Amino acid sequence: MASESNLPLPKAKHGPKGFFREMKRELKKVTWPTVNETNRLTGVVMTVCFILVAILAGLGYTFETLIRILTKGTV
Repeated sequence: MASESNLPLPKAKHGPKGFFREMKRELKKVTWPTVNETNRLTGVVMTVCFILVAILAGLGYTFETLIRILTKGTV
C-alpha cells in the first residue's frame, strides 16, 4: 500500500466566508470588456456559428444525396 503523498495541501481561509472574500478580491483584478467590445465579439461568435451551420447543412445535404444515388440510383 502506498504511503500518503507529501504534497502540501491548500490552507483553508475561514470556510465559505473566506472563499467569497477571496473571490471578490480576485474579481476586482479582472479587466472587463467594454460594451462595444462585447457587442463586436458577440457578432463574431454569431457569424462563425452561422458559417459552421451552413457548412454542416451543406455537407449533410451532399452526403444524403450521395448515399441516395449509391443506394437507389436516382437523385
